[in-house]
Amino acid sequence: MEQTLYIDRNVHLVEACRRGERKAQYEIYRLYSKSMFNVAVRILNHVGEAEDVLQEAFLDAFIKIHEFRQTSTFGAWLKQIVINRALNQLRQRKVAFQDIDGVPDDFEDEQFDDEEIEWEVTKVQRAMHQLPDGFRTVLSLYLFEGYDHEEIAEILQVAESTSRTQYIRAKKRLLEILKKA
Repeated sequence: MEQTLYIDRNVHLVEACRRGERKAQYEIYRLYSKSMFNVAVRILNHVGEAEDVLQEAFLDAFIKIHEFRQTSTFGAWLKQIVINRALNQLRQRKVAFQDIDGVPDDFEDEQFDDEEIEWEVTKVQRAMHQLPDGFRTVLSLYLFEGYDHEEIAEILQVAESTSRTQYIRAKKRLLEILKKA
């Protein structure tokens, strides 16, 4: 199978980073740090830990920049490093992702009319912070980072049905929190 090379708008910066140019590293950091911090904080729900993960992820990226093969954009490659670092941090906290066997694949949550619920960004953010780590992680990876349940299951090393069930329960819990707000 032939791999597609992605050329993104920051390819010149990536090449300069490969040559060890500090200005290029700073520019890459400046361009990506805010969005990568947001990814980390959504998963970890802790600003200090997210800052640490962000720094470690950029350090990893700059050390391993020669491994970047342009089979995705640099931002996607960096986001995967950030997500992996954040998940490792969660594992250090001993967050359990419950494997739920015996839950039928057609298990569905109650139907909610999302359009009737007025969502303000701050309400949703506060509600997300109230979710348990496992729920918040699956919900963030699915809704905000765009991963499907097969990918989430692989990342978290759980069954795909566990990812689906965690997502359904997280969404239900989030809606309950929002209704009370």
